[in-house]
Amino acid sequence: MAEDSLLITNARFVNEGHITEGNLRVRNGRIDAMAPSLAAATGETVLDAAGRYLVPGFIDDQVHFREPGLTQKGDMATESAAAVAGGITSFMEMPNVKPPTTHRAAVADKYERAAGRARANFAFYLGATNDNLDELRAVTPAEACGIKVFMGASTGNMLVDNPQVLEQLFADAPLLIAAHCEHTPTILANEATARERYGEDVPMSEHPLIRSEQACFKSSAMAVDLARRHDARLHVLHLTTAREMELFRSGPLAAKRITAEVCVHHLYFSADDYERLGARIKCNPAVKTAADRQSLLAALRDDRIDVVATDHAPHLAEEKARSYFQAPAGLPLVQHALLSLLEYHHDGVLPLELIVRKASHAPAELFGITDRGFLREGYWADLVLLDLDRPTLATDATALYKCGWTPFDGVNFRSTIAATLVNGQLAWQDGQLTGAIAGQRLDCNAAR
Repeated sequence: MAEDSLLITNARFVNEGHITEGNLRVRNGRIDAMAPSLAAATGETVLDAAGRYLVPGFIDDQVHFREPGLTQKGDMATESAAAVAGGITSFMEMPNVKPPTTHRAAVADKYERAAGRARANFAFYLGATNDNLDELRAVTPAEACGIKVFMGASTGNMLVDNPQVLEQLFADAPLLIAAHCEHTPTILANEATARERYGEDVPMSEHPLIRSEQACFKSSAMAVDLARRHDARLHVLHLTTAREMELFRSGPLAAKRITAEVCVHHLYFSADDYERLGARIKCNPAVKTAADRQSLLAALRDDRIDVVATDHAPHLAEEKARSYFQAPAGLPLVQHALLSLLEYHHDGVLPLELIVRKASHAPAELFGITDRGFLREGYWADLVLLDLDRPTLATDATALYKCGWTPFDGVNFRSTIAATLVNGQLAWQDGQLTGAIAGQRLDCNAAR
């Protein structure tokens, strides 16, 4: 097809708080025109949306694609393929790989690895440690999308637990600080208590008690305090508890220096699911109670939570089959994340306009991403066509992840990702990947 000129007709646009009907022309990778009616040009390819919803692509600000060093679990090519199948057109990848991405040269290496292999657009974080402050101070928006700090026991040697280093990081960081917040001493004490009761055979249902509300709140509160004292830009990742919601303020994203994220699995699953799914939903921070989940949804609606992401983190099935302390934490999510959010639209809990704002508009604004995240003339044509009347059955067999399984196995979602365009090229259509590998490096230079 002539990918440089495509006319999408009879679409329902979901964009900037409104739903409107019209046509959209893509030319040379960008949105060339949007109008109630546009006539097809000679030789132009036409895609009839047939009344389905056209939305800007999901920008996922937190994924673990496992490259370099852990590519038996996933890599830039496999996981970005699953991402476009799920309507994710851009991703920001985390530093806990092997070797960890704690130097600017390692970030540059990731961009080289992604070029020509990633089906979605890409950016990468620089990771903080107790001894790389000079690298963190020197990094620029042209090099990384943000600085990732693990203020918790999730990734071994990337834990930043030196109070002086944290003070200096929050005082001097030239980029947004994205924080994983869990309090290590609390977790270790809870682990010891669980071992006293169960030995090494700790049931998975203990995970939210070990990675507890107290562990989350204590660390999140410390991060928020540091950010307020130093006027740093802080983005707290994957919040899980009702109590943490008191740390964040409602209001427009543009007015905030401290922002909050929730991930799709913490909105979909609850502690009631451990008996059925076990380590398949073991993640850090842990999936908490159904009451916590309701509080997260409420905070999403009242704008205390600003962004929805995935924290996509694949592990092999045989690893997940291990006992509690040996099974790794993390879930593969990008292929079904948007579908899981749409379930809340079907239930009347989350309007489509809000889902698009939190998953597309907000991350683009938060990270200063140039010309993406909205349906606007002149913007890159990162587009997703949603069919809300056609179901999708998620199964391990149809999961595109390299790890070969999904925590949603057997779930019959009520919607389908009918098509995904990345930079104007069809990357996914009618349940199939196309040959397009159209991902580009994200430009995160537009300061907020």
